[in-house]
Amino acid sequence: MRIVKINSLGCPSCIIMNKVFNQIKSEYNFDLVELDYDFDDIEEYNPGKILPIFIFYKDEKEICRLCGEHKLDEFKKVMEELK
Repeated sequence: MRIVKINSLGCPSCIIMNKVFNQIKSEYNFDLVELDYDFDDIEEYNPGKILPIFIFYKDEKEICRLCGEHKLDEFKKVMEELK
């Protein structure tokens, strides 16, 4: 599984979600691509305007997308479904 994480340094929701996402990183194995909304070329991901964005891929196909703030339980549910 691969997760593309798009955030911005000045985004309050991104800062909040870093804590949740760090817990996910410690519990699950996945490839991670981290991109900055302000500096990286992210157009291919159709990011929209709600940050942060977590795009889940399985076998190179987008399976799920979470945008904005989410609870740890929501992330765990997605991770378990994609195992």
